[in-house]
Amino acid sequence: MDVEFSGEIFHWRGPAPYYFVRVPEEDSEDIRDIATGLTYGWGMVPASGQVGDTEFTTALIPKDGCYLVPLKDKVRKAEDLNEGDTIELRLSFAVA
Repeated sequence: MDVEFSGEIFHWRGPAPYYFVRVPEEDSEDIRDIATGLTYGWGMVPASGQVGDTEFTTALIPKDGCYLVPLKDKVRKAEDLNEGDTIELRLSFAVA
C-alpha cells in the first residue's frame, strides 16, 4: 500500500530532538487499517519513504490519533529541507 500527502516539517525539541511531518487524519486511518501485523514497540509502523529524489526507511510513530513521520538528517540535507517547509511525501508499506 502507498500513501501520498503533503505536510509541514516541524521540530520536536524533546530529550531526543528530531524533525517530523504529521500524516493527515484520513491517511492515518488508512495506515491504522493495515498496521495490524506490521507494528512493533509502542505501535510504530515500519515504512519506506520518498521525498523528492531521496528514498529512505523509517518507522511511523502514533501520536494523538495520527502518525508522525520522522525525517532523518540525511533526507533533510539531501533535499535542502528546513523546519516550516511543506513537502510532498510518499510512504510505502509491506502489506502481506
